Amino acid sequence: MKLSQLTPGQSGTIVEFTDLEMSVKLIEMGCLPGEVVEVERIAPLGDPIAIRVAGYQLCLRKTEASVIIIE
Repeated sequence: MKLSQLTPGQSGTIVEFTDLEMSVKLIEMGCLPGEVVEVERIAPLGDPIAIRVAGYQLCLRKTEASVIIIE
């Protein structure tokens, strides 16, 4: 499942990334494989998505969140 498919309040564990170039940027922001992520809020039009990862809040565009595969 992709992170972009979760609704507020749902969480999952990062397994892998589908885009190598984007994964470097996401890893630098704390989205490491094995980290638990929780969707906190989604903007009214669906973009961006506010998630909690590694103890802080991070906002991602829907395209960035769709690169993250979770379980």
